[in-house]
Amino acid sequence: MNSSLAIANLLKILGEEVRPPIRISTTAWAETYRFLSPKSTALPGKYVAETTPWVRGIHEALDDPKIFKVVAQKSAQVAWTDGVLLNYIGHRIHLEPCPIIIMFDKEGSAKKFNEEKFTPMVEVTPALAALIPVMSKRDRDNKWGFKGFPGGFLKFVSSNSPSEVKSTPAPVVCVEEPDDCNSDVKQQGDTIKLLEERTKSFPRRKIIFGGTPTVSGISKVEAAYRESDKRNFFVKCPHCGEWQTLSWENVSWQHEEGRNHEIFGDALPETAVYNCPHCGAQWSNELKNRAVKNGEWRATAAFTGIAGFYINELYSPFPGSSLAEIAKKYLSAKAKLDAGDDSFMKSFVNNQLGLPYEFASDLPDTADLAARAEDYPEKTIPVNGVVLTAGIDVQHDRLAVIIRAWGVGEESWLVWWGEIYGQTMVPEAGAWKDLDALLLSEFPTPNGSKLKVRAASIDSSDGQTSDAVYTFVRKRKRRGLMAIKGSSVNDDSKEIFSTPRASVDLNYKQKASKFGLRPFIVGTSRAKDLILGVDANAGRIKLQGKGPGRMHWYKEVRPDYFEQLVSEVKAPARNSRKRVWQKKSSVRNEALDCEVYALHAARSLKLHMWTPARWLSELQQQAQETLSFEAEPEQEKPVTPQVEQHPQQQPVSEEKPKPKRKQQMFDGYEEPPPFFGDSEW
Repeated sequence: MNSSLAIANLLKILGEEVRPPIRISTTAWAETYRFLSPKSTALPGKYVAETTPWVRGIHEALDDPKIFKVVAQKSAQVAWTDGVLLNYIGHRIHLEPCPIIIMFDKEGSAKKFNEEKFTPMVEVTPALAALIPVMSKRDRDNKWGFKGFPGGFLKFVSSNSPSEVKSTPAPVVCVEEPDDCNSDVKQQGDTIKLLEERTKSFPRRKIIFGGTPTVSGISKVEAAYRESDKRNFFVKCPHCGEWQTLSWENVSWQHEEGRNHEIFGDALPETAVYNCPHCGAQWSNELKNRAVKNGEWRATAAFTGIAGFYINELYSPFPGSSLAEIAKKYLSAKAKLDAGDDSFMKSFVNNQLGLPYEFASDLPDTADLAARAEDYPEKTIPVNGVVLTAGIDVQHDRLAVIIRAWGVGEESWLVWWGEIYGQTMVPEAGAWKDLDALLLSEFPTPNGSKLKVRAASIDSSDGQTSDAVYTFVRKRKRRGLMAIKGSSVNDDSKEIFSTPRASVDLNYKQKASKFGLRPFIVGTSRAKDLILGVDANAGRIKLQGKGPGRMHWYKEVRPDYFEQLVSEVKAPARNSRKRVWQKKSSVRNEALDCEVYALHAARSLKLHMWTPARWLSELQQQAQETLSFEAEPEQEKPVTPQVEQHPQQQPVSEEKPKPKRKQQMFDGYEEPPPFFGDSEW
């Protein structure tokens, strides 16, 4: 009897082990198993999907094997984290376990998500609490950045740590607030792209991409949504029956003549209503919420495997997102905008409307730049070009190079823009050999002379290639080569060129050698301000014709030069009023970086301080050298040296060489300075 019972129990256990997993939708799982914690929501208890009906369509996309990527361009207060992300993660952990990675902008955001969102969900959801020991602080499966469970794990990573991103493959990856994530940390590539690469070996992969956009053209969320089938949530007018999407332009409110509120003026935001653009009927907040409950998602573009969803705060049924409350936020932002502060309006557009802010960059169109190209051959120096400098950006598989010729007033001409392919991590090999040959090349001028690059700035900010850069520069410092690092994107105070201080080399005492290699710190923000400008009346690329500061380029330049030249916009960062240079989405910026570095090399030669007389002298010297080289030597008659006889030959004392005048380019620079030809300082 006992043995029969034991066998029966064993068979039951074995049956449980081999039973195929339960197949239910994410929405069904959430409504069956999910509970909301009072730690994370004002509406704790059993999860109810109809509160935010739009999440059903996003759940369906996440469950659809034909869709490998789900993108949500959203505002705040639309239940993305609680209603979409946590439900899907909980569903996978419970019924379809696998490795899952969620990436945040920084470690602090990941910890906050764990403490305020994920752990509270597990604590109140029995189906998950039985799998993840969130109450055991010493359990190896319950670290803040790692949650182990049968069949998989959940890992939180930071965009500041590409090594963490690259180390773990997973079929499910999520990116929270992509616009806040770092695009290129230590030049190891875009961390979001690196994360997506971790999924390619899995047949049923899922990439989840959700966040609030920032600035138009820069926003990663906006760029990802554009690649999707662009689904919008349509609702039906309770009066005329026409389907439509909720748009801010259809919200209105009353005005009271003579009212002069400190912020709202004569506006009465509490009277806000939604106006149907088809019949003109006014919807109250209650009618709007009722229409939303019966809404549906509709794609507005072709499907290519990416499902994109756009939703704004007008759809939200929560009290803090009523039409009146949103109207108050808008009027407050407008009052600030009228006073000259656009940061609040930017926040409103991003966080309430879920749209990227249209921030005017005033950069020229690439077609206009191309039309200004001049008719001179590549790798030749036009008239008035006197000194050559180079800027080199180092990638893992290539070197991007710009060579510029400089003249009076820092007028300059592009001599070459291109890339040298080959490995860059091993010193004196691969692409470095070709770069050396290029920098030793002689470029012809109209007067028949030939010039070499007199100074070159080479990016050494990538830890994987910096040793190769340092080795290359150490052996060639006397040719004017410099290892450089860009300053912080937020640092507007750093000069384009400044004296290097810290040495990367150690002496026999294990201290920084005063004769060691010293990387130069480039004031990249100031350089981009000078080249691109931050308003309509600034920026060298906007200057046309001839004269000081003008930038010229040749007609046959590689077409991507212009796109890369204007690849960045100086715009406010998220939750900040300060403008910083930010790269546009899906655009390379090596050409701009190289232009910055070539300018840095020019400033190292102090070309901006040369007088017209100094430029003329340089030109004349080049012409004389050409004439001397081309002149045929005269037939000289042999001359017999006449030695003057002295009664007593006096010993000739060895004349000590005169000490060379110390170059003044590096004030306080204790290492022997680089050699920059025979220029005077």
